[in-house]
Amino acid sequence: MADQQSSTKRVAVCGGGLVGALNACFLARRGFTVELFEMRPDIRKQEVVRGRSINLAVAVRGLEALRSVGLEDRVVQKGIPMYSRMIHDPDGTLRQIPYGKGQQNIMAVDRQLLNEVLLDAAEQYPNVKTHFNHKVVRCDFEAGEIVFIHEGREVEKTVDLIVGADGAFSAVRQQMMKRPELLFDLQQHYIPHGYMELTIPPTQDGQFAMRVNYLHIWPRNDFMMIALPNLDKSFTANLFMPFEQFNSLQTEDQLVDFFRETFPDAVPLLGESNLKKTFFESKAQSLVTVKCQPYHVGDKAVIIGDAAHAMVPFYGQGMNCGFEDCIVLDNMLDKYNDDFAKALPAYTEFRNPDAKAICDLAMCNYIVMRASVNSRSFLFRRKLDNLLHWAFPSFWLPLYTSVSFSRMPYHQCIENRAWQDKILTNICLGAAGTLAASVLIAMYTQMGSHGNGALPQLVSKLSGRVFP
Repeated sequence: MADQQSSTKRVAVCGGGLVGALNACFLARRGFTVELFEMRPDIRKQEVVRGRSINLAVAVRGLEALRSVGLEDRVVQKGIPMYSRMIHDPDGTLRQIPYGKGQQNIMAVDRQLLNEVLLDAAEQYPNVKTHFNHKVVRCDFEAGEIVFIHEGREVEKTVDLIVGADGAFSAVRQQMMKRPELLFDLQQHYIPHGYMELTIPPTQDGQFAMRVNYLHIWPRNDFMMIALPNLDKSFTANLFMPFEQFNSLQTEDQLVDFFRETFPDAVPLLGESNLKKTFFESKAQSLVTVKCQPYHVGDKAVIIGDAAHAMVPFYGQGMNCGFEDCIVLDNMLDKYNDDFAKALPAYTEFRNPDAKAICDLAMCNYIVMRASVNSRSFLFRRKLDNLLHWAFPSFWLPLYTSVSFSRMPYHQCIENRAWQDKILTNICLGAAGTLAASVLIAMYTQMGSHGNGALPQLVSKLSGRVFP
């Protein structure tokens, strides 16, 4: 924690969504005077909230950030643990693919409910003030000035630090892009697939219509549907598929025929009338990936969350990554005793490779969810990964485990997977995969108590990677 001089620092956090509200808590704990500005009205006072509504899955990175500000228990009480994927095959067969081992799980939480918890928590700090209906229009980073439009008039604030937590289409980031000396690099990519939210209501007796502690997936190779449980016993379902396919469904008969053919067991759960109503009264939404650098302007501004690294939702890491940003920024402020001139560049340098890595992983996992889970080779590899993780838990960490159940830097998760691939390729060279697995099991049995030391030596020979 910083010294008492921190109380003189004034910070404007732009964006009152999940990451902005949480970051306000982190900054307030440091003794900063924090003002939180949100473009939308206060969601806690609205009956209907418009905007992104894809349900969220909180994992280790997000939970650790919440724990840092004393909110983990409050959020966990409002979440539903999901221990496995539940795969729905076209013939109605159900298959489970666990996320981890034992009680490892990701937790389904309601986006609005979580946002409300975070806003309430931020306002509990006496040094935090919230402002709604304030839209960023321009920034003067040298002067630390930021101008908002509020109720038709301009409002100007002068602060020591501007934090842009204002989403994938960040106004603060747009202001940074206007500065040629930053050499600001932006990559924005829309995928040709969109999503539409559907609802599976509770049964007539008020119970869940499907097994509850699962993320349900209907993988159909080129598209998919998923469903996450809610506290009110409903499921929030999202249909992901190419816009071209969305646009091809022009009539109610076409829609129902499509669902009966591709998601037959979901039709009675969704209800034909509700399906028709929702589909034709809604519009498929786009999905965008944003990569950029740098994340800061001198000692005056920094961007976090989706403003710095928007990603598609297929790894469930968008919010978790944004929450982890708060931890990383807080660590840098600790390291440099709240010296923004040193902490902000260090934050960019440390965080940028990881943010780009998880953006790539998120896109790759769409293929896993809609297609690979139907593949025998994918399922075999998961079993082999799980076997090795069980036998050598401190040595062999599967990709999904490292991403969702650890704080391993994202780019290291990719590197870790790469050398594992190399090992298994060499082991399986000239032999069937099942035989390779049997050999590994036999080796482990013969190694006995010395197994944890012997396997790394073998791996060093097979992969060229040196282990201590």
